[in-house]
Amino acid sequence: MNIAELNDLDEATRLEIEGFCTGMYLRLEVRDVPFEMVEYFDPCHPILVGGIGLGEENVGYMQTRLKRHRWHKKVLKTRDPIIVSIGWRRYQTTPVYAIEDQNGRHRMLKYTPEHMHCLAMFWGPLAPPKTGVLAVQNLSNNQAAFRIIATAYVLEFNHAARIVKKIKLVGYPCKIFKKTALIKDMFTSDLEVARFEGAAIRTVSGIRGQVKKAAKEEIGNQPKKKGGQLREGIARCTFEDRILMSDIVFLRAWTQVEVTQFYNPLTTSLQPRQKTWQGMKTVAELRREHNLPITVNKDSLYKTIERKPRKFNPLVIPKALQADLPFESKPKNIPHRKRPVLEDRRAVVMEPHERKVHALVQHLQLIRNDKMKKRKLKEEQKRKELEGQRAKDELLLRKRQREERQERYRKEDKLKKKMRRHAEA
Repeated sequence: MNIAELNDLDEATRLEIEGFCTGMYLRLEVRDVPFEMVEYFDPCHPILVGGIGLGEENVGYMQTRLKRHRWHKKVLKTRDPIIVSIGWRRYQTTPVYAIEDQNGRHRMLKYTPEHMHCLAMFWGPLAPPKTGVLAVQNLSNNQAAFRIIATAYVLEFNHAARIVKKIKLVGYPCKIFKKTALIKDMFTSDLEVARFEGAAIRTVSGIRGQVKKAAKEEIGNQPKKKGGQLREGIARCTFEDRILMSDIVFLRAWTQVEVTQFYNPLTTSLQPRQKTWQGMKTVAELRREHNLPITVNKDSLYKTIERKPRKFNPLVIPKALQADLPFESKPKNIPHRKRPVLEDRRAVVMEPHERKVHALVQHLQLIRNDKMKKRKLKEEQKRKELEGQRAKDELLLRKRQREERQERYRKEDKLKKKMRRHAEA
């Protein structure tokens, strides 16, 4: 565009054609501004005006790749509120940390790893991928430790990835058939049983099984026959072997973790500069303020396990199988005697000659044992002397090798210096 031609135009026409030039003063009118922003406005802290894209006006889930800052002393806990700075926005949110397994599952982490990246998912205004994220715990200026707790960048937004965590359901048998059993206290309704149909289960003794269907009324609900309420949640399960009533059955599964839809924008411009903005507090801060102790779960404490010795029934071999076994493997039916056999009760009285022979054999064994003891002591002493000599030889060998290496390096260094002098000359 020829600027000389624009000089002849009036100011209004030139603005329509060329637009606003750099350095011009503009007047912006912003509607629905809170009165606190005007009241606490400080000219020493000017306001920056920027724009955001169309996709950044929406609110949704964002997945970021996060790493705890190495100068921050503590690890971060899931669902603890943090203040994040993403693009033009600063707000407080409660992230859920996770890590991706080899099979693509996003497994929830209670705490961030020590020296690794992890995934963090939270709810807030959307930002485009690869946007940098900075996280702090609070905005106070009198912190002794390093304030930046983590750094991250946005992977994707409106992500539908499911974050899951482990769950263990425990049940007890209420009725046992051959290889089928009815399990109670594992599910609360027949709908839950239908959801876990086909799931693998296991007993404490190691017998594997599978959940089939909810138990029928006439089998699993005996109280109904007696006029009681219909009981739901009893599952019919099959096992690879017969289980006992004392067995405990457990089912390992994964349950989805919901990410809280919470974000609180920072309103530092609506309060005095000397006042610190305070948002949601962590559980540790609330405990410190109200002097509350940490809740202790008795089931999570370590305690000594006392198990009574199990008494198993004797092995019963069918007669058809006994007939095919060799005589050595056949069970010998020896009747139980109340009194010991005559051979066990009979006293052995030796003749004078037998006593002399027995004493001689004992003396010979005593002499032999003494000789073997002396021989072992001598061999042990000889072995220690040999090991000491080998250690000395090894020390001398290492010393000689070190001297040879030093001499070789000295000669190589002299040769290099000589060649360098010849090259310079």
